Parts: sequence; structure tokens; C-alpha cells
Amino acid sequence: MTDAAVDSKEDRSEEAEDLEPLEPDDRGTFQQVTNLLDIMDSGSAKTDAAGAGPDMRKTLASVIITEKATTEPSVVLHALIRCLQVPEISIQRKVNIYNILQEIIQQEGELEERGVQRLVAIASKEMRETLEAEGYVKAEVASDTLVALSRNHFSMVMYELQHHLKPLNLTDEFVITTLAKLANGNVFEFMPYMGITLATIFTMLRLADEAKMRQVICGAMETFCETVQFYLRHLEDSVYPVMTEDQFALKLFPMFRYFVTVWLKDHNPEVKLGVIKSLKPMLNLLLPNDDLREQLYDYIPLLLAGYRGGLEAFFVTQVLRQILEMSVTTNTPVPQMQLHTIFTELHIQVCAKAPAQEQYSSQNLAEIVHCFIALARSYPKELMKFFLSQMEMSKEAIRVGTLTLIRAVVSADVSDTRFKVRMAILRIIGQLALSGYQDRIKGWGLKYVSVQLTLSTYKLTNHREVFNQRDLEEKMVHKVTMDTVKIITSSVSGITDEFWVRLLCYIMETDYTEALTPICISLTNLAERQLRTKDAEASVASKGRHVDLPAPQKLLARLLVLMSSPYKGEGRGIAMLNLLRTLSRSIAPSMADTWELEIPLLVKYLEEHTEFTWNQKTWEDKLIQFLRNSLKKTRGSNWSLRLSKELNNQIESFDGPSLEKGFLYQALGSTLATGLEADKVEMLLLELLYKTDYGNDFDREGVVLCFGLCARGQVKTVLNVLRDFEERIQESELSWQIGAWRKDHPWRRETVKSALMVMYSCVASYCHPQVLLTHVDSPITAKIIHHYSSSCQDVCLKMAFMKSVVQVTNAIKNIKDLEDFQFAQKMTLTGIIMATIKAEPTDSLVSPVRTMAMEALSHLSNLKPFYSTEENNELMDISIHSVISLQPPAEDNESVQTLYANAKHALEQLMESLMQRQLDPNGLQEMVHLLEKWILSEKEGEREKAMSLHLHLMHIYVQSGGGCIPLKLGQFGTLVGLIAPCTCDSHRRTRLASMGVLSSLLDLHASQTCSSWGPSKELERAKCKEDLQGLDVEKIFSASSRIAKVACVQFNCDEVVSLIQKLCENIGAMDLQHDKASVTWIGTFLQMRAKELEDKVAEILGAILVQLPVVDHREARRPLIEGILLLAHYHQETVLTALLRQPLPMESHLTEVWLAVAENVPFARTMLRGLMGRLQSRFTPRAHATSKADIWRQAAVDPLMTLCTIHLLVQKTAVDDKLLELFPDLTYTLLLQLSTRGPEAMSPVLKMWGLAHTGALPEEINLQRITIKSLKLLFGRLSNEQLVQSLEEQSVWALLQGSSTFLQGVGLLARLCMRSVEGYRQRLLELVLRGMDSDVLSCRVSSTAVCFMSDPVLYQEELLKPTVLMLEKGADQEDEALRVLSLRALGNMALGAPKKVRQYRKLLLEKCLDSLREPVNTSVTSEGMEALAKILAELREGDLGSSFGVICEQCRAFFDNESELLRFKAFVLFGKLAKVVRISKKHFFKEEVKKAWIPLMLHCQDPCSDAAEACMATMFQCVHFWGWKALESSWGRRDSGTADEMTVFQTTLCSILTQKKPAVLYSFLLETMTYVNSNLPRIRIAACNLAGTIMKQMSAHHLRKLDFPALRNSLQELQLDSDPGVQRAALETLKILDTCSQHPLLASPGGFC
Repeated sequence: MTDAAVDSKEDRSEEAEDLEPLEPDDRGTFQQVTNLLDIMDSGSAKTDAAGAGPDMRKTLASVIITEKATTEPSVVLHALIRCLQVPEISIQRKVNIYNILQEIIQQEGELEERGVQRLVAIASKEMRETLEAEGYVKAEVASDTLVALSRNHFSMVMYELQHHLKPLNLTDEFVITTLAKLANGNVFEFMPYMGITLATIFTMLRLADEAKMRQVICGAMETFCETVQFYLRHLEDSVYPVMTEDQFALKLFPMFRYFVTVWLKDHNPEVKLGVIKSLKPMLNLLLPNDDLREQLYDYIPLLLAGYRGGLEAFFVTQVLRQILEMSVTTNTPVPQMQLHTIFTELHIQVCAKAPAQEQYSSQNLAEIVHCFIALARSYPKELMKFFLSQMEMSKEAIRVGTLTLIRAVVSADVSDTRFKVRMAILRIIGQLALSGYQDRIKGWGLKYVSVQLTLSTYKLTNHREVFNQRDLEEKMVHKVTMDTVKIITSSVSGITDEFWVRLLCYIMETDYTEALTPICISLTNLAERQLRTKDAEASVASKGRHVDLPAPQKLLARLLVLMSSPYKGEGRGIAMLNLLRTLSRSIAPSMADTWELEIPLLVKYLEEHTEFTWNQKTWEDKLIQFLRNSLKKTRGSNWSLRLSKELNNQIESFDGPSLEKGFLYQALGSTLATGLEADKVEMLLLELLYKTDYGNDFDREGVVLCFGLCARGQVKTVLNVLRDFEERIQESELSWQIGAWRKDHPWRRETVKSALMVMYSCVASYCHPQVLLTHVDSPITAKIIHHYSSSCQDVCLKMAFMKSVVQVTNAIKNIKDLEDFQFAQKMTLTGIIMATIKAEPTDSLVSPVRTMAMEALSHLSNLKPFYSTEENNELMDISIHSVISLQPPAEDNESVQTLYANAKHALEQLMESLMQRQLDPNGLQEMVHLLEKWILSEKEGEREKAMSLHLHLMHIYVQSGGGCIPLKLGQFGTLVGLIAPCTCDSHRRTRLASMGVLSSLLDLHASQTCSSWGPSKELERAKCKEDLQGLDVEKIFSASSRIAKVACVQFNCDEVVSLIQKLCENIGAMDLQHDKASVTWIGTFLQMRAKELEDKVAEILGAILVQLPVVDHREARRPLIEGILLLAHYHQETVLTALLRQPLPMESHLTEVWLAVAENVPFARTMLRGLMGRLQSRFTPRAHATSKADIWRQAAVDPLMTLCTIHLLVQKTAVDDKLLELFPDLTYTLLLQLSTRGPEAMSPVLKMWGLAHTGALPEEINLQRITIKSLKLLFGRLSNEQLVQSLEEQSVWALLQGSSTFLQGVGLLARLCMRSVEGYRQRLLELVLRGMDSDVLSCRVSSTAVCFMSDPVLYQEELLKPTVLMLEKGADQEDEALRVLSLRALGNMALGAPKKVRQYRKLLLEKCLDSLREPVNTSVTSEGMEALAKILAELREGDLGSSFGVICEQCRAFFDNESELLRFKAFVLFGKLAKVVRISKKHFFKEEVKKAWIPLMLHCQDPCSDAAEACMATMFQCVHFWGWKALESSWGRRDSGTADEMTVFQTTLCSILTQKKPAVLYSFLLETMTYVNSNLPRIRIAACNLAGTIMKQMSAHHLRKLDFPALRNSLQELQLDSDPGVQRAALETLKILDTCSQHPLLASPGGFC
């Protein structure tokens, strides 16, 4: 109901569309198309009326419409569609329209979508209308139109068809027909719809009751199946989702089952025919499916029923054949229970006469034969049994039909290669022979047996290496063939001789092992039977005239070759020997007697052994000897030459390598060696050279062996042949034309050269020894070198070269009486071999070249001239590198593992060969040196290999007697030091090998030193070795340490040194584990032997310190440092010197050593004392060394290094009372060091720093800075903040740093120390006194500067006297600073010990006056006057004695000194004298005052303010010595010494002097005038002013005495003075002089004006 409603709606919509108005243009086109269609309709009517024949008008009208569509396809399409919708048009008109539309669709391709939709709907509707007779035509063309549209509009068409294809609803037949056409024309597009289409059609099968509909569905299914097959064949071209063959089969099988079970039973023959035709394509898809195939076999009876159902038998048989052949192909035969039915039905079809109406009877018979052939292949026995049962039937037609089938089956299967078919035929032939049908098999039967014998033999001979199912099947065929042969030979008469020849020829041709033994036995039996027959010879001769029997030499050659593998084929060797013995008279009568004797011996050997116990080489030697003995019987004939030709010819019969072919080459070489005609032997050898495939290794080696064996008796001939061969092939370096002679096997140049090299060496191996010596250098070795050097030297050529060298050297060594034979080519060969080894890749092993090269070197080393030591080392080094550097092979790569093992063994053999001529310590050391870099390799595999070689080396050395020669001094330690770290290697084999080497070395050393190992030590060694095999790292290191302890007792001191040096040298070369092992051994040896190593400490320490910077890991570095400390504990001075002599200050490794020292406070204190001693030793005289410790103590060290170390220890050592006891010593030592300010650029440390570093020198790397820094650190660690603060506030450190203020800083530092660190005064004073007594000037200076005379410390400590005595010496020294400091200290005694001044007054006054008497420099004189000033304060007038006058005189001498300081000190000292003067010295001092008065008055105007002030103070002190109260009152009223006040004082003084002592005043004027020439402008001014003042107050009497011209000249000269003040003062004085000169009292006769 729903579908009907939908259809009605669609029809109404279509009618509505037809009513749509046309456009004007469309209307015109529609009219034109209508007119043309009318013409076609009229043409069709005329054609119908007139009969057959084309109507040109109809065709032309169709063409016009089509052409019109090319320009306006849409308009024409719509016009034609409208024409289709015109009511009540004829069917013919519609057919014409559809035909035109198909042409347009084919022509235009893709059309307008709207028009296509309308056309699809209309065509679908008219295709589905009720069919009448004419309606079929319309429906077909409508269907074809839809198919044409589907090419470009598949989706529209498919949608329309699927819309009318509904499950469980029988559709119109043309829908199914159109779908089939659509699938056929659009395979890949239709595939996505194939599944649903088949499923929907399957639901319609039960609804299709009409025969027509069933035929349509069968035809559609046939098309669908063919389409699927096409799709599956071209699956790779599909872009749609893939549907597999099994999926199609699963959808088809239900339909197949329904067709066979239901529709095949239909009474309508056309339906049956349609069903049976559709089954064939369906089976093509169903039969390949393994799961469905056996289910299909169940329907075979239903198919066989078709023979009796009136169906054409041919089509049934076709389907049956399809099923049976597929069963054979897939090896899934039909069920055996169905066989009888199938046999019977098919047999009936053959035996029964076919009905006349069956047009396919002959074709059906052919199909039946194919069915039987298929059955024969699956069930041959069952089929033959059925045939035999039918042969027993009485009806002639049945027997005839059966024989016909047998002949057809056998004839058809003769060419069939399947084993079941072949066995079936062979069994039929055998059965026929046994059944008496012998005549029937003489022709094709015997031929077939012969062919199968050859065929099966060939297949079995050429089977794959691994037997598969086919090979087993072929063996079954061969067995049946042999059984058939036995039947034929035993039952068929008249063919025995023919088979004899065939089988004899078969032996000559076949290589199949299984066939040879039975055939040989048969031939032997036949031959023996013929020999027993009276006319055997005649019979054989008569047959021989027609058969080409093999020649005796050919047969012998064949049997000899086959006998080389006697146990193949169930023991063919014995069978062939028996055959050969039986035929001996026929083959070689001359050898018959020999064979009678020797063949039984050979048979006996084979019988006594089995294929598992015999020896191939022994057997081949026996056969070769048998051959030689046989050939001896034919001497004088060409028998051996002919045999050689046959052997040569047989080479080509063996394609691949085999034992037989290898023996063939041996037999050929042995046979040629006995040849008498050299020219013919040469020809055969040349022929062999030319025909050999040199690319085949087996053939090449066979030819080489053949030439070698031939050289036993034909050496010159062989060499001539090789030379001739080289000449014929035109060998040259630019042309190699060997390929021209071999089209089948073009020869490679290198391949032929390698073969030639090995041939020459093989000739050397086999030729007579005496002949060899004359040919070995030339041409044999020369040719080998030439061929190698003139090639590209690939791997094969290198191997051939090495093999040749080994063969040649072995041949030479095997000569017993070599005497003095010198192998001239030895060095040339050696150079080539070494170059070859170097060229090999060092990381991979891809060929045995290096192995063979080392073997060649091993052999060469035993020949003269022998290698030198340098050559030995070079050879060994190259060889070791080529093997040890190889990567270890993978465990799963057995071939590379074999190459690797061989290379290692070859290296060991080479080592042994080279060591034989150098079995002494030097040779051992050289070999170890070559292995050393590999033992120290970072790669685990290289270490393991190197250690293994070392162990092998020790075995060689010990076993060969090298241990008899004592090792060199230190060599034992060096060898052990190299190996010891490897006892802790991560690789177990390396550990064990190293233990083995150590054991060998220890045993060797014990034997050479006549010492022995006790049982306990042997047991300990064994336990250690056992522990080394484990994986526990702690146990491994423990075992290594125990080994060291056991070994240590065997070492003397020199060996200990060499051991430690070697261990240190190798630290860092490998990994941390090895480094830890090294330091463990070092620590163990030092702990046990440190006390004994006094003479060796420097060497040991040097080795450790050199290596310490490169040790990165603390675990290895710390034990080394502990070792250094251990040495320092026993040998402090040596270790200290070594540490201080390191080239760079406080490098990280040295810092770490000293930090370790600092951790142990008592030890650090001891080391600090030693360090201070090194610094103080520079300030003490060098004492004579009485011990080695003294020598090391007195060794020169760089002070910078010492200071850096002291600083570090002071900084890092924990402070305790014991350490603080070193404070005075440290302070004193550092101050002494600071006092030495030498050129630091000369320091070795600074020089080394410049070499090691590119940057600027750090500030602290400076003697002065590091010393001050150490002092600051030292004071900081006293925990006295007040002292530290005082030092900073008073800038002590800055003073110490300056060169000019250094002594000041020292003194200040000393005073602060004495006040703050009372507990250390005594020690500090003792050190100061020691320094003052030092021979080193700087030490005395610094110590003197520290002298504490200003404080009562010395007096309190009762050290005053020695101090004074030291100062006395210092005051006498020439050094300025020392004299100054000494004088200062002596002067300070008045401050520190005033009560002791009088006690030492004489000494004090003397030293101070000495500084005044000989004024070397200002500072000394100044310090002397200052000291006198201090001393005078503590003395009385009487204490001075005569020194008083001296002091006064010396003091006045400095009043006019140019030095302001001296003038100042002199004025002060004079003032001090004035204070000392009492009654007894008053008069004396008064005179001194008069002498000093003018300088005092003048210097009150001194340019130095201090000097002027001191001068005025001194004048004040001296005024009272004039004794004039008025003068004292005049000075005492002055509060300050201004110029005016001084003028008043001077005027007062002059006036008093004029009155009381005018002569003194006169002398003052004269003295004053001397100062007008002073260097000081202010003094000149003061002198002018004072002179003017005096002249004003001078009496006339004394004025007359003046030399006025002289005075005027002096004053006038001052007018030219550069100082304006002097000029003014001189002018004023000159005026006064002029005034005085005009004094009235001066006007007298004797005066002058």
C-alpha cells in the first residue's frame, strides 16, 4: 500500500512537470525534435511496409537530433524527455527516442542533473510497466538507457534501482536485469552495493515461482559472480572499501544451496539449464574457500542426479569437473564414500550410448575423461580397483569403455609431474608386466620407466638443502621406479642386455646417491651372470655393435670419483669396487692382477669402518695410492694420459663443490705427475687453466691443488705452463684480456692473479726440496709479489697472497739441510704484509686477512735473515693494534666470533715467534711496552684482550726459559705496577688474567731471588683469585689489597719506587675503579715499607705529586694525600722540601694536601715549625749537614711557596693552646720575611706562574702581600679584638707595606704586641735578640726595629745587657738603617731603663758621638743627636766628662748644616746641654755659648720653623750664661720670638756688649758678616739686619777697625741677590754702614771714610 502510494505521488509529480510551459527557444527546439521524430516514425512505417532495408531519412533525422545535442544538450534532452511524456505515443517512437538518448549520453557524457533525474524516473517507470510482447523492447531500451546514464550518473541510477529493490518483495525482472548490466558495466562503483543486492535478491528466491523470473535471477547471478571475479583480480585498482573473497563466498553460499536443492529440481528444463550455468561462476568463488569446500562436496550427489533429470549432461559434467579438479589442486579430495557413486555415474556416461538428441556428447566424453584424470590423481588405487572390477564384466562395451578410460588416463598423466600420478602409472606398468601384458609395455612402458628413473634422479639430485614434502614424494616415486625396474628385469624377457647398457650409461651420468648402489649391484650381478654364460662374450659383442659403451678410462675415472664418498647411497663404495673388480679384465687387463690384490684391501677398510668412524683424508690417500699403483702397470703407454683426459673431461660434469670433485682434482694432478710426454701434459694443464672458472673458489682451489700435485714429478713443466699461460693471456699492467677466452665465465683480473699466486706457492709446497731452493726466490716468490703488487688488492687477493707466503715459508722450513740459506725476498714480503695489516679497518673484522697476515709473519720470522729488535717491535705493534682495537663480536654472530678467535690466536702465535729470538728482560719489557697502552685503554674489551695477551706473553717467557736471566733493577716493580690496577677491573676475565700475570711475575721474581712462597701465602693467593671471580666490588678491592700485602714482602726499595712510580703514572688513564686500585696498592706499600724508604722518599713523592693534579676523583686523590702524610710522618724534611718545591703556589692538589695536614693539629704544628725553619734558614748561616734530613732541610725552597703554605695552615688549622705557642715564632718569622724586599720577578714560582697562566698575577701572589696577609690572619686568630682594632686604627698594615714606613710599622707592631700579648713577651724578645745577632743584614735591621728599649720590658726580662751589646754592634755597622735603629734603641734606653743609663753611659756616649764625628748621612747623625738628647736627660754634669766638650763642639758644627733636620736636632741637643750644665762646666759652657751665639741669633730666623723654634728655645736656655740680668729680663719679657722682638733683643744685647765687652761685639760683627754668603736667603737677611744692629751700637774705637770697603763690597754684592728681601736688607745695612763711616770720630789721619 505504501509503495503504491509513493508511486502514485511520483506519477502525479511527473505529470505536473509535463504541464510546465516551455521557453520560446525550448519551444522551437521541441518542435524541431518532434518533426524529426515524425520523420523517423514515417521511415519506420515505410520500412515495415517495404520490408527490410535501411531508411536513410530515419538515420539522417537521428543524426540531426544528435548533432543538435552537441550545441544545446540540455535543451535537446528536455525536448526528448517531453516527447517521451506525450500521451499515447507509439512504442516504436519511444524506442527511437531512447536510442537517440543513448547516443547523446554516450556522446556528451555528463548532462544536466535536473534533466538526468527526470530521465531516470521516466525510464525506470517505463521499464517496470506491465510487459507485453512489444513492451519488452521498450523495457530493454529503457534499461539500456539507465545503464548508459550510469557511466556518468551512477549514484542517481543506482538510487532509483535500489529504491525498487526491497527485501521480501519480488521486484520487476528488468530491475534485476538492469542491476546485472549495471554491475557488469561499473564494476568498482557497484561493489559497495553488491552485498546488499545479493542479500535482497536472496530474500526474493522463495517468492520467484515463475520460470521466467527464476531464469532472470540465474542469469543475473551469473553476471554478478563474474563481476566479483573481475573485481578480485583487479583489487589493487579499487578505491572503494575492500570486500574479500571469503566475504563474497559467505554471501553466495546460501544462494548456491538454494539453487541446487530447490531450483535444480524444477521441471522446467530452461530453469535447470539456467541454474546449472550459474553454478560454474558461483563455484569459482566458493571452491577456494577451505571452510565451504567440504560443504560443497555434500551436494555432488544432487549434481549427479542431473544426469537422470533430462538435463544436458555436458553442463553437469563441466560443474563436476570443476569441483574435482579443485579438489586435486587444493589437495582436499572428495569424500571417499562418494567415490563409487561418482565412478559409476561417470562410467555409465562413457559406456552407454549417448542419445542422438544430445549435441554435446563428444564434448561430454572429453569432460568425463578429465574427471577421471582428476580422480586418478586423488584416488589412483581406488580408481584402478574400480577399473579392474569393470574389466571383469562380461559386457564388451563395458570392458572397451574401461580400457579406453585407462588408456586415456595413462596417456594424459604421462606428462603429469605429480607424484601420485607417476606412481600410479609405474604401478600400472608393473602390474601389466606381472599380469602378462609384457608386449603392451615394451614400447611406451620401458620408455616411461627410463624417463622416470632419469627424472626422479635429476630432481633428487637437485633438491633443496632442506628436504620438504616434494622431496619426500620424489623419493617415493624413485623407490617405485626401482621396484618397477626390478620387476621388468626379472620378468620381461629379451630386454636384459638393453637395460644393462642403459644402466651402465646411467652410472656415467647420474649423481644421485640412492640410485647408484642398487644399480651397481644389479650390474655386478648381471656381469657375473654373463661371465658364467658360455656365449656371454659373443652376446655382449653383438649388443655392443649397436650401443656406444663407455671407454675403460672413462668408466674408471667415473668410478674413482664416485668412490671418494664410499658411504653415500647405502655404501656405494663397496658396490663400485666389486663392479670394478668384476670388470677389471674388460677395463684394463694390465691392471687386473693389481686390482685383484688391492681392491679386497680397500673393501676390507670400508667394511671395518662406518660413515661415522672412517677418515676422509685417509680414504682419499688410499685411493690415490691405488691409482698410482695401477698407473705403474701402464708405463710406456698412453693409458695415464688418456685417463688424465677423461678425468679432465669429468670436471665439467660437477657444477658445484663436492667431495667427489675435490678428489677428482687430486686424481688428475696425481695422474698428470706420471705422464711421460711433457708437451701433452702442458696442453692438458693449459686447457685446465683456460676452462677453470676462477670466480668459483672450489674450482680455483682444486686447480691449484692439481698443479701442486703435478709438480711432484713435473715441476719444470708446471712452471713453464704458468709462464706460458701468463704470456698467452697477454698480461700487462695496461691490458688484461682474459675475458676474451671465457664467454661463459668472464674472469676478473684479481681472481686470476690470486689463483696464480696460490699455484706458485702450491708448486713450492709439493715440489722436491732441492729443486725448491733453486726456484723459490725466482720465479716462485718473485711471481707471487708481482701478481700481488700489480693488482687492486681486494680481500680475496690479500688472502691468496698470505696463503702463498705461508705455503712458501713452510716449504722452505720443511727442508732439512737449509744450512745458511738466506730468503732474499723476506723483507719485501714483510713490507707488503705490514702495509696490508695497516690497511685493515681497526674497528671491525670482516675478513680473515689480518689473521692470515699475522700467520705469514710468524712463519717468515723463522727464516733468515732474522728481524732486528726494532723490526720485531714494529711488527708486533702493528699486529697488536690491528687485533685489540677490534670491537668484540656479537654473541649471536658465530662467523665473526670465529674470525675474532682466529685473529687473537694468530697474534699470540706471532708474539711467540718473535719472542723466541729475544727471550731476555729487554725483550719482555719491549713486548709489555707495546701492550701497555692497550692495558690502560678506557675500553673494557681492549683491556681484556691486552691482558690476555700479557698472560700469554708471561707463559711464553717462563716456559721458554726466559726466567733464567734476572730482571733489570726496577723492572719487576714496573711490570707489577702496570698490572696491579687491573685486579679490580670491571671485567671478570681481565681480573683473572691480571691475577695470572701477577702470579707469573711473583713466581718469576721469587725464583730469581731464591725466595719461596710459604703455604699460607699460596693459600692467600688462591683465596684472592677466587674472590676476584665474584661480582662484589668490596670483595674485589679487598682481594686486591691482600694481594698487595702478600706481594709487598718480595720487593726491595728500588722495586717499591718503580712500582709506585708506575702506579702513579697510570692513574687517570682508565676509570675510577682502576685508580682506586692503584692508590690502594700505593697505600698498602707505603704503610708496610714507609720507614725503609728514606733514600727513596723524594722519588716516590715526586711521582705522587706529578700525578696528583690530574686525579679528579676524591676517592682516588685522598689516599694519595694520606700516603704523602704518611711519608711526612717518617721523613718530614724530605716531604716538606718536595712540597715547597712545587712549581706553582697553592694549586688545588697542594691545597688539598695542606688541608689534610691542617686536619691533624699536632702534625700541622710540626709542619709549621718546619716551614718557619725554612724561612728563618735564610737569616742564619748554613750549617754543615750531618744527615740526609739536614740535606733536605737545607735545600733551597721558594719563600713564596712557604708563605702561601703558612697562610693556609694558619687559616685552616683549629686553634688550641699548643698552636698559639707558635705565635711569637710566626710573628717574628713573618716580620723577618717582610724585611727582605728583593726582586720578586726572579722568583721561580712567579716565572712558572707566567708560563702556566695567561692572565695577570693575583694580588695575593706576592711575597709582601702574602706575608702581611698571613700576619693579619695570625693576629686575627688570637681572639684579641682590641689588638686587631688597634692595628687597623694605627694603620700598621699600611706602614708595613710601604718601604719607607716599614721600620716604623715594625716598631709600632712590636709595641702593640708587647702591650697586648704578655704571655709571649719572653719568646718574642729571645727571637729579637737572635735576629739582632744574625749575619743577615735585613734580619738585624728588622730585629733592631723591634727592639723594645723605650719600654721597661727588657729590664724586667733581664735582657738589657745582651740587647745593649747587640745595639753596640749595630751602631758600628755601615748600614744606615741598622745604625739609625741601633742609635734610636740606645737612645730609648733612657725611656725604658733610665736607671741603667749611667751604667752604660760610656758606651752610649761613645756610639752617639761616633755618629757625629763621621757623618755618613743625615739620618744617622740625626738619630745620634736625638739619642744624645735622650741620654743627657738621664745624666749628670759629672757623668759626661770630656765628652761634654766634644758634644758641644760637634753640636755647634751642625748649626749651619744644610739639613734642616740636623740643624733642628743640633739646636735641641745644645739646649739639652744647657740644661745639664752645672757649676763645674758653667764657665766652659759660657764660652761655648759665645761661640754659638751668632748662629743661634741668626737661626732664630731659620726657614725651617721647627729649627727656628728650637733655636729660640735654646737661646732662651743659654741667655743666663751671659750673666746679665738686663739681658735675661729683655728676653724673658718676650712671649714670642717675632722679628721686632728679636731686633729689640739684639739691640739690647749689642748695647750691653758695647758697654761691657766691645771686643766681643766686634767679633760678633765679623762673624755675622760671614753669614751674608749663606745659602739660606732668610739667614742672609738676618745677617744683614744683625750686622746693621751691631754697627749702630758699636763704639768708634771698634768702628775704626772695620774694613769698610770690604764690608761695602759684600753688601753691594747682595744688591744683586735674587731674593728681594736680601736686597732690601743689604741696602738698609749699607746705609747704616755709610752712616757709620761718616761718624765724626772716625775723621782722623789714619781713618777712611
